[in-house]
Order: sequence, then C-alpha cells, then structure tokens
Amino acid sequence: MEQSNHRTSAKLQVDSNQVSFYKSIYPVFIMLAGLILACEAPKTNDQEYPEKTKMETKMPYPTAGEIVRLDDAINALLPLGASIEIIADSFVWSEGPVWVESEQMVLFSDIPPNKIYKWTEGGGLEEYLHPSGYTGEGEYSYEPGSNGLIIGSNGELLMCQHGDRRIAQMDAPLDAPQAKFSTITDRWDGKRFNSPNDLIQLRNGDIIFTDPPYGLPKQAEDPSREIPFQGVYHYSASTQKTTLLTDEMSRPNGLAVSPDESKLYVANSDPKQAIWMVFDWDGTQLSNGGVFYDATSLVGSQKGLPDGLKVDQNGHVWATGPGGVWVFNKDGQALAQIKTGQATSNCAFDTDQSTFYMTADMYLMRIRLK
Repeated sequence: MEQSNHRTSAKLQVDSNQVSFYKSIYPVFIMLAGLILACEAPKTNDQEYPEKTKMETKMPYPTAGEIVRLDDAINALLPLGASIEIIADSFVWSEGPVWVESEQMVLFSDIPPNKIYKWTEGGGLEEYLHPSGYTGEGEYSYEPGSNGLIIGSNGELLMCQHGDRRIAQMDAPLDAPQAKFSTITDRWDGKRFNSPNDLIQLRNGDIIFTDPPYGLPKQAEDPSREIPFQGVYHYSASTQKTTLLTDEMSRPNGLAVSPDESKLYVANSDPKQAIWMVFDWDGTQLSNGGVFYDATSLVGSQKGLPDGLKVDQNGHVWATGPGGVWVFNKDGQALAQIKTGQATSNCAFDTDQSTFYMTADMYLMRIRLK
C-alpha cells in the first residue's frame, strides 16, 4: 500500500478537498483489503502438513529439545550431557528409520512424497528410492509412501507400503536400489489390508505387522476399505499364511518384541486412548494383553501420540509418544522422556546400540548412547 500511495502522489496534483476525501475513505479501504486477503489465505485440513523450512545440517549438527531424567537408572543408558542432534531436515513426515550395518547408513521413509531417503555420516542426505509405497498411476492419497522399514533376515529391505496396501520386499541390492517390489502379503481372509504401518521380523523369519487406515485416501471412511477394523497380523514364513492376532485395538501402530520374543509391545495412536499394550507371545498367538503405559492425559499438551518403538538388548522400551520418546524399563516404569519438540514418529538403534535415531516430523535426529 505504501508503494501505491507514493506513486499516486508523484504523478497527481490534488486540491485540499480531494485530500480530505481520500483521508475519509482510507480506513474503509484498509478494512476491505484485509477482508480480501483473509478470504484468499490458504486453507488447511487434518491431512495437510505445514510447509517445511530448509535448514543447514552440516557438522557440527544443530541440537534441539531436552532430555528429562525421571529415574537415575537412565544414566546407565544415556550419558550425562547427551544431546539431541538434528542430522537432516525438510521432510514432510519422516517415518520408519532402520540402520543398515552393511552400508553404514540410515534409511527412512518420507511418506507424503512417496520416497525413501538414506543418510550417512560422510555423505549426508541422499534420495534412495522413489516410488517407495505406491507404484500405481496418478494420485492415491496424501500418505501413499512406505512407512515402517526393516532389514530382513536375508539382508533384504522389507517395508510397509501404504499405497500398495501390502508388506513388500525390494527386489534389488541395498547398494543399488530400484523401485522393484514383490509382495509378501497383501490380504487377510481374501480382503485387502488397509495400509500396513509397521513391522518386525522374528528370529524364525515370521513377520508381525499392524494395519491402521492412515494411508487410505479417506482413512477409516474410505469406500475402498475391505477390512472394517484395525488389526495386528502374523505372517508365517514357513506356511506363507497370514493370521489375525487381535482386532481389539482402535489404532495399532508401532510394535516391538522383547529380547526373548516372549512379549509383544504395540502402540495405540488414538488420542482418546493413547496407550502402549503388552501381550504374551507364544509364537503363534497373543494372550494376557494389558496396558503397559497410559499417556492419554498428555495428549494435546505435548505433541505426538504413541507410534513407533524399539526394545533394546536389556529389555528397555524406547517408545515415541506425547512429547517425543519415552524410555521405560521392562515393568513399564518411565525412566526418561526425550523431548524432541516435535511430533515424533519412530526410532531405531544402530547395530551395537551406541546411537539412537529418531524421525520427528520434518527431521531426522540422533542421540549418542553409552
């Protein structure tokens, strides 16, 4: 507006009556301009993410958040003075990190753009695979890409594919990725999955995975949905059959097993029931399910919901949830909260569990452990 008024005064000669007239209508003009701008402001909905701001993430890496120590036992896991480093950024919604020992790299999903990225200490960030979760034509949903990633027992990349609605394997070497996939499982009882979210592989090669509706175009209300609930499933490597373990959780999400594979932990990413469940696991079915920890009271006051989780070699549970990452002992006692300042989706250890990686909204973060 200032630039426009300046041009007018330079070109026109006006008398005092004209000046008085312009002054009288100026406030009205400003009000109308404000209304027009408000009407043209961009709209957002629940499935849209804010625009990301590019940061420089060269060493020394910027740090963020804080570590809140709730029990002295955490000092044996997290050294005093440990910091949360931001090692890569500018993603839309980062998810599913996995450490690849053979390549000394972290792979992780960026779900909305349908991509997998890799990060290495020496090379930084590089695009690794596109498409990663939806291989069809045109648009599918706002979150079509891969989600949870693991390295299988034969060294292959296994993934949950939202858009293709399946558990799949990348049919290419880890050091020469290609968007070529084969289906491990995509149906239960003849019906297509919703959008497989996270997965683990047991020592015998079996896979357990969750199937909430987040990748469907209209999520739980999508007309293409064939299974009317959100399940936790077991895929048998020996029989190649998929069985339902439980359909009682409203939004099953991340999952992990105890070191001896006798316990299964499952996160429930429902703001009305933000809990982690623990079940006994005998290799074929679940039993004795109970609440491991309830964080429902924190929803809204701290960013995030129960999502991805990992269990370390000593049985501690590292679980993303409200505020960042919670660290629990095997009895469900909270030892620490790693406050990332972001809605934190998932996490992963490197091979010797000396480094802990986290995907948190637009960031890839890490903490050095003992």
